Amino acid sequence: MARLNVNPTRMELTNLKKRLVTAIRGHKLLKDKQDELMRRFIDLVKYNDKLRRDVEKELGASLKEFLMARAVMSSEMLEEAVMYPKERIGLEVSSKNIMSVRVPVMNFKRQMGEDQGSIYPYGFASTSGELDSAIDKLYGILPKLLELAEVEKSCQLMADEIEKTRRRVNALEYATIPQLEETIRYIKMKLDEDERSNIIRLMKVKSMVLEPQNN
Repeated sequence: MARLNVNPTRMELTNLKKRLVTAIRGHKLLKDKQDELMRRFIDLVKYNDKLRRDVEKELGASLKEFLMARAVMSSEMLEEAVMYPKERIGLEVSSKNIMSVRVPVMNFKRQMGEDQGSIYPYGFASTSGELDSAIDKLYGILPKLLELAEVEKSCQLMADEIEKTRRRVNALEYATIPQLEETIRYIKMKLDEDERSNIIRLMKVKSMVLEPQNN
C-alpha cells in the first residue's frame, strides 16, 4: 500500500493519528448505516414482491371482467360508457426520511362528482354487470397501484444509497485507513531512526570531548 507523501515530523504524526481515529470511527458508522439500510431494503423488497403479486392478480381479474363486458357489449357502447369518469383524482406527494434517504409518500385525493354514492360513470340500462365488476375492481386497486409505485421508487432510492455507502466503506477500509496506517508506521520508523542517529552522534561527541582528558 502506497503511503501518503508527507514530511516525517512529530506534528505530522499527531495529525495523521487524529485522521486515522476519525477514519476508523467514520468507517464504523458507515458500516452500521450500510447494515441497517440493507435490513430495511430487504424487508421493503419482500413487501414490494408481495404487493406486486397482489396488484397483478387483481389487475388480471379486472381485465377478465373487461373482456367479458366487451364480449356482451359493442365496442362503441363500452367506450362511451367509460369516456367520462365520475370522479377526478389528484395526487399529493411528500417525502419521509429513512436512514438519510428521502423516499416518496403518495396519497390520492378523490374528488367525486354530484352523485356521491356511485363510482360508475354511466347508467345501468345499456351496460353489463361485468363492466360494473371491472370498474369496481379497478376502483379498489388504485390505492395499491399507488402504493406499489411508492414502494418501488423507495427500493430504487435505497439501493442507490446502499451502493454509495458501500463505495465509501470500501474506500475507507481498503484505501484511506491502510494508507494512514502505513504512513504512520513510516514516520515512526523515520523518527526512531533519526533518534538513534542523534544518540550515536552525541555519544561520539562525548567520546571526543572525554578523550583529551583521559590523555
